Amino acid sequence: MPGDPLFWSVAILAVLITGVAKGGFGGLGLLAVPLMALIMSPVQAAGVMLPILLVMDVVSVAAYRKHWDKTVLLLTLPGAVVGILIGALLAGYVNDNGVRIFVGLIAVCFPVYTVLKPKSDASVVKDSKPLGAIAGLTAGFTSFVAHAGGPPYQAYALPQNLEKRVFAGTSVAFFFIVNIVKIVPYALLGQFDRTNLMTSALLIPLAPIGVMLGVWLVNRINPQWFFRIIYALIFVVGLKLLWSGVGALLMT
Repeated sequence: MPGDPLFWSVAILAVLITGVAKGGFGGLGLLAVPLMALIMSPVQAAGVMLPILLVMDVVSVAAYRKHWDKTVLLLTLPGAVVGILIGALLAGYVNDNGVRIFVGLIAVCFPVYTVLKPKSDASVVKDSKPLGAIAGLTAGFTSFVAHAGGPPYQAYALPQNLEKRVFAGTSVAFFFIVNIVKIVPYALLGQFDRTNLMTSALLIPLAPIGVMLGVWLVNRINPQWFFRIIYALIFVVGLKLLWSGVGALLMT
């Protein structure tokens, strides 16, 4: 891995895309772990990405420090902590191929849902405590497994009709707290070993570059085509992970 050009090319791309997501294009961060899982264990990929995400969170929180919605955070964060706990308790019972299949399913289903989702009544979702708790729990669990908490969180946050910067800032604050909570269980599961931490350290300088690029792009690019391209890439990567994971299980 240290001298593998393919690994570093994919890892650099994954970090930059995640930075752009943290900078305001929420949802794109879903691509990072599936992309890196093509070249390494998805569990290891999650361990490598967490320190990088924390650095990005600090930059993002600073960029959006005056723009966040307290109600959304209060309704989603308690459930997120429970979801992280569930993920930690189940982590010892799932192997790499199981995680690869789960991550692949998320990566395939999210773009499909984005295209086919029915129009919902925003008044039903707005400030709903039960739905906020469910969204938070699901986001916490998927974030723990594969840093893929964006879709369930956004399913609740988008209907709140927040102003664009407030939506971005609230998302940043939510995942900053979620990622801090994940530090202890990740450490207990051995995901901060020497190899992972050294890889994270080498990639961390790209973190603020990606975040600031995302902040810059928020007001300067038509997001429609940008999201279409990324979602198509997420879908293809998800199919590849499903193929690999299911194939490996069938051969055992």
